[in-house]
This record gives sequence, C-alpha cells and structure tokens, in this order.
Amino acid sequence: MTGYIIKRILISIPVIIGITVITFFLLNVVPGDPVVLMMKEHISPDVVERVKAEMHLNDPVYLRYIKYMWGALHGDLGRSYKLNREVADLIVDAFPNTLKLSVAAVLIAWIVGIPAGIVSAVKQYSFIDNFFMGFALLGVSMPVFWSALIMQYIFALKLGLLPVSGFAGPQYIIMPAIVLGWSSAASIARLTRSSLLEVIRTDYIRTARAKGLREWQVVFYHALKNSMLPVVTIMAIQIASLLSGAVITESVFGIPGIGRLSVNAIQNRDMPLLQGTLIFTVVLVILGNLFADIAYSYLDPRIKYE
Repeated sequence: MTGYIIKRILISIPVIIGITVITFFLLNVVPGDPVVLMMKEHISPDVVERVKAEMHLNDPVYLRYIKYMWGALHGDLGRSYKLNREVADLIVDAFPNTLKLSVAAVLIAWIVGIPAGIVSAVKQYSFIDNFFMGFALLGVSMPVFWSALIMQYIFALKLGLLPVSGFAGPQYIIMPAIVLGWSSAASIARLTRSSLLEVIRTDYIRTARAKGLREWQVVFYHALKNSMLPVVTIMAIQIASLLSGAVITESVFGIPGIGRLSVNAIQNRDMPLLQGTLIFTVVLVILGNLFADIAYSYLDPRIKYE
C-alpha cells in the first residue's frame, strides 16, 4: 500500500505542474494592464513603468512563472492588487469558512445519500424507492442558486427560522449546507442504488442467500462493500470540489470563503488573487483524487500498480 501511495503522489506532481503552467499563462495573456487597474486613473506613464519594473511585469512570462512557482513553494502567492494584502493570507483567512461549510454539506450528503440509496435498492420499485429517487432527481436537476433562493424565501423571509445570509454563527451554516449537500446527496443516492442493484444480482450474493443468511446480512456484509467502489470515487471528488469553494452558494449566502474570494478576484480582475485561488483549488482537487485512489485500492485490493 505504501508503494502504491508513493507512486500516486509522484504521478500527481507533473499534473499539478502542468495545470499551473496552463493557468498562469492563460491569466497572463488576458488583456488589461494590471498596474493601471491597481492604481486606477490619472497616473503618469513614468509611474506605471516604475511600478511594472518593481513588480517584474516586464519580464518574459516564462521567467515570471518560474519566480511565481518558486515563491509559491515558499508560501508566497503574490499580493492582491485590489485588497493590497498577501494572497496566501487571504486564502488562509477564507478557507476555514469554506471548510466549515463543506464539512457540514458533506455530512448531510453522506448521512442522507448513502442510506437513501441502500433503502431504494433493497425496496426497488416501491413507494419509498420512487420517493427517494424523485427527491434525488429534483436535487440533481435543480440549480443550486434556485434552491438557495427558494430556501431563503421560505425559511428566512416567511418563517423567520434562519438568517438570510452572513456567517456569524452555527445557525448561518444550516441553510447553505443543506443547499450544497442536497445535490451531492442526490448523486450519491442514485449511484449507491444503481451500484448496489448491480452487485446483489451476482452469483456470490445468490450463494449467500442460499446459505440462509438474512437479507440485511447479505446487503451489509456481502454486497455493500463491493458496491461502494464507484460511490467512494464520487464522494472523494465531491469533497475536493466542495473544499475548493462552492462559488454559487458562498455568493448567494454571503459567506466569505474561497469561492466568494475567487468571484471577487474575477470581478476586480485581480490576477494574483485569482491565480492563487485557482492553484489552491487545483491542488485540493488533485489531493481529493489521490484520496479516492487510495480508498479505491483499500476497497478493492486487485487495484495496484506494477
């Protein structure tokens, strides 16, 4: 297992480098002078040139990339043009809020999605199966911003049970976590159901039933582990996706997390901040995939690299 993990980490390194190269070069060919954007209007050309020289913006792109990555390896992601703060500090400040929201959403997705998928598979074509799958279809189909607005209208404006937006306490996490967790739970429920249905039709499950085992023993001891392989993959990718910043949810509910930071960077054309959040996001997604591969190999020992 240790060798497999080391190989997966080594494979991830060129992927990270490749994505950072593409991201850096694409962001640096976007039209617009960052110095003018930063200093606004009425500045002399001499001042612009001096600031550009201080920020090394006249260097070739490949040289700037090397300097940027060297700084990134030492925790320096540059300075935000708009906020005039270190990008690394801004990410460190925003990430805990995204982490709290993501953990709550993931727990909701797992606690609701996996049991719903199991019950639907065991009670296939029953009322409860149709109910769960209908609810899951709704969760997958409905855009996040739409479900967020509906929940804000019902639970905040009409019933007054929860705050509309902000992030000042645990009560502010409930509604965005449900919104974010709903679509994830729907995907997990549908995948768990289909995967479990496929496994419980195999020969070894028939053999287990022929031995006289009870149905719940067949499902939980023999079928569930093998049926969870694709589910684990989706769950790990969802974790990385949520941690990297639920852009829409954070924007609708006014949560100062990574997603909202990225949106503000795009709106203000703050390239160092956007660059930093994108690279941070990429690293999280790759780590999520790495976690999925490790979990996959644990569930299915046949998976290993020669």
